[in-house]
Amino acid sequence: MTGLTNQMVRTPNIYSLVRGKGEARMPLNAFDMALLDAGVGDTNLVRMSSIVPPACKQVREIILPKGGLIPIAYAQIGSTTPGEIISAAIAVGIPEDDSEPGVIMEHEDTKPLSHVEATVRQMCVDAFEYRNRKLREVKSLGIEYTVKECGAVFAAAVLWYE
Repeated sequence: MTGLTNQMVRTPNIYSLVRGKGEARMPLNAFDMALLDAGVGDTNLVRMSSIVPPACKQVREIILPKGGLIPIAYAQIGSTTPGEIISAAIAVGIPEDDSEPGVIMEHEDTKPLSHVEATVRQMCVDAFEYRNRKLREVKSLGIEYTVKECGAVFAAAVLWYE
């Protein structure tokens, strides 16, 4: 059965951090626009828990198959309050030991990006602490947006295969 499982579910070996914003008449359309802005709007996102496989490498861009099932961890927030600030951020904690997995943390709030990104980065530090694992570095990416009428922001770690 293990051989069959390995053929059906591949472990990602690359990841990319993406972000996007959207403004539309309806909340779901604003979210969809944010996905398009981030480059993942024409895929089927499979939200996963927040672990980076051992030795997974960051790449600048991943070419995703249209309609494909894409493993992703993400933060998103929308608002219909004009003038409200919304922010989303993603952070990846990289272990010192490449044979160990890393972590992905997500956070969103109606606060400035500086606050949201600092929070998500600290979440990575905390996750390594309670795992008793040494942290090499934290990589993060976020987005802040001031809502006009109906807005959304999205920040994600997309995992894939080379």
